[in-house]
Amino acid sequence: MSKFIFSLLLFLSILSSCSSDKVNESSNKDNGVDIAVAIYRYDDSFISFMRRNIESFLKADNVKFTMTDAENDQVKQYDQIDAAIQRDVDALAVNLVDPLAANLVIEKVRPSNIPVVFFNKEPKKEDLLSYDKVWYVGTRSLESGDMQGNIVLNAWVSNPALDKNKDGKLQYVLLKGEEGHPDAEARTERVKAILEENGIVLEELEINNANWDILQAQTLMDAWIKKYENNIEFIFSNNDAMALGALKSIQKEGYNIGNGNKFIPIVGVDAIPEVIEEIKKGAILGTVLQSPKDQAKAIVDMVMNVVNNKDVVDDTGYTLDEVKAVRVPYKAITIENADDAMEAYK
Repeated sequence: MSKFIFSLLLFLSILSSCSSDKVNESSNKDNGVDIAVAIYRYDDSFISFMRRNIESFLKADNVKFTMTDAENDQVKQYDQIDAAIQRDVDALAVNLVDPLAANLVIEKVRPSNIPVVFFNKEPKKEDLLSYDKVWYVGTRSLESGDMQGNIVLNAWVSNPALDKNKDGKLQYVLLKGEEGHPDAEARTERVKAILEENGIVLEELEINNANWDILQAQTLMDAWIKKYENNIEFIFSNNDAMALGALKSIQKEGYNIGNGNKFIPIVGVDAIPEVIEEIKKGAILGTVLQSPKDQAKAIVDMVMNVVNNKDVVDDTGYTLDEVKAVRVPYKAITIENADDAMEAYK
């Protein structure tokens, strides 16, 4: 092999290795601020909207920033955070792969006194209270489960035909996010609790983790629809990506298409644009909006406040709760107010 070809192959190998880390960097640094944003997984449907909004707001503030994709690998995210610390960034915004990893991240930044704003995946209370320069931006997970439950309750009470076998029970399957994830646990418990508190008798046919993923949800739903067919009266999903997976699955069997007689109501969480379109078509019953734009704005505003030595929630319109968290409110979305959700994604 000639030296030229060998050198070319070596160069391409290095280039490929570098590109696989999925690092996005802005070169703006007119105001001398340098921010690192660590994302747990770029291909998460909801997070993809949030990170694009974070990028837009940081660019508007004319700061240098680096955004990294951990590809759902906590060890890889630790390495990315280590690199940011070595670069001596002014602040970190971190969407953890594993919420239980917050303590180690805090211990990594503490010697350098770097502020950290965690978001989307909530650390434990003791971690948030262990360091004076750490905060959290997210939602109250219980609210989303409550709103999901109320969407289901209203539909069930107002439409007796949803009780297909007329046994007075609501037979459902549930697509759950990650096992042990605070949002997954809260949404799972509260959607059921709201119904039971209002006198609805539930019968759980199946529940399993699809890890927020459309393809995993579709695979689970393929098995469930073949097993139970028209005996499934509701599909509860912890997020919209899994709701879309369920929809794709049952549509292959002729459900939720046009004005057909075969229909299984589906409820999700996130109000992503693809789901809003399906709600407008009548293929999905409802979802719960957690605005990616509002959360991204809160994250960037808080980061910029701390690097400029201001109070972390100065001029944000938010207050900190007992664990130093900002809570962006949810909103229930059905066909009646579907256009409201689209505004959050513009």
